[in-house]
Amino acid sequence: MQSLSAPASVAASSLTDLWDRVFGTQPAPEQWLVVVTGVVALAVILPHRLWVISRNAITIAHEGGHGLVALLSGRKLEGIRLHSDTSGLTVSRGKPHGIGMILTAAAGYTAPPLLGLGGAWLLAAHHITALLWLATALLLVMLVMIRNAYGAVTMIITGGAFLLISWLANPDVQAAFAYVVVWFLLLGGVRPAFELQAKRRRGGAPDSDADQLSRLTHVPAALWFFLFHAVSIASLLGGGRWLLGW
Repeated sequence: MQSLSAPASVAASSLTDLWDRVFGTQPAPEQWLVVVTGVVALAVILPHRLWVISRNAITIAHEGGHGLVALLSGRKLEGIRLHSDTSGLTVSRGKPHGIGMILTAAAGYTAPPLLGLGGAWLLAAHHITALLWLATALLLVMLVMIRNAYGAVTMIITGGAFLLISWLANPDVQAAFAYVVVWFLLLGGVRPAFELQAKRRRGGAPDSDADQLSRLTHVPAALWFFLFHAVSIASLLGGGRWLLGW
């Protein structure tokens, strides 16, 4: 009897250990590390040469937001494309109007800061490993919907980094990585809407998310930009307070 039950006991113990590892809490990092990770995130957002590379991560969150809300609103997600100029395209099938289409269109620019806000909440609750595993799972699911080579390579590199850090890195490295990612989403989520406004003033981006929303709702695009800015700035303020423990 003991020999037969031993494997089951070992398996149950392993599952318990895995559950504790993922959903348990980890020690909060030192305050200096929280500040330094915020500075690091800002350092890859402000310089233009670094931003044209790091912005790909914001595009992943942007297009992922479109795709997730499309599915939640009952639309059929056809695929996602990520481009080397940091633009992206999410194609879904369904009614070309109505609340589902409106929510899908509005999800892009609001997704990165809201993801950052959710990540800040998890970090404030000391769920560092859970954050990394959840992010890895979302990236792997999104990879299935990618429909171009550049997008697939980008997702494999990004998802691979999260997978390696969450599985192999020590707790200090995991904490530093998680805080950099969340700071990046919060800080980097503010910039794209301002860039889009500047591009529209120069006559570009005639079919932007704000313009699509304006046509769908008959609400001026300026009000949709106000929404994008309000969500990103409020998320930065709220998420920053959680991260800093204020």
